[in-house]
Amino acid sequence: MGHSERKKTLKDANYLDLKPIKMVEFSVTDNIVTLLIPKFENKFLVKFVMPRLKSPTINLKLDELGSSAWLSVDGKKSVGDIASELVLNFGDKIQPVEERLTKFFTELYMQQFLTFEEIKGV
Repeated sequence: MGHSERKKTLKDANYLDLKPIKMVEFSVTDNIVTLLIPKFENKFLVKFVMPRLKSPTINLKLDELGSSAWLSVDGKKSVGDIASELVLNFGDKIQPVEERLTKFFTELYMQQFLTFEEIKGV
């Protein structure tokens, strides 16, 4: 699905009711998440180029708030539930939580680092 199709699908959804699902591997060090994004998906490049690379992934380090949000994603909790958890953990530091969280998850969705249970087949 292309960028504009993904954006249109997400626009029609009630965001706080969506349940995010992780689509990339990650590592955690001192409660900071690093997303491990494969450099190549093409089978030829994976087979012949990746073995020669120092690292087969691009490492994207999230900040404290992003890491906490990512670790809360389990495929069962809605964005609204995660927002409530973040308010309990961070208080006013995370406000406005719904706006920040929806922007964060939208960007991850657009980059195909996560999807949502309700629209994963779309």
